[in-house]
Amino acid sequence: MEVISTREFRAQQGKYLEMVNKGISVILKSRDKGSFKIVPVEKDDTLMSEEEFFAKLDKSMQQIKEGKSKTFTSAQELQNYMDNL
Repeated sequence: MEVISTREFRAQQGKYLEMVNKGISVILKSRDKGSFKIVPVEKDDTLMSEEEFFAKLDKSMQQIKEGKSKTFTSAQELQNYMDNL
């Protein structure tokens, strides 16, 4: 684990981002704002705003009301559908 100041991070961002990318924990310490851990974004992480999320949810709810959805009666039926996508 590497603990650095925000000033040090600003001066050598590339170095510390590469360390994080290689799996090394980097902690930023700020006198005024506290401490922060830098972590890479993972494949499964979602990058959307709350507003975008609720807009997608509303659209999906409308599609269900309009009958534009699929229904499965078993986990195997769902798995077969997913395998064929």
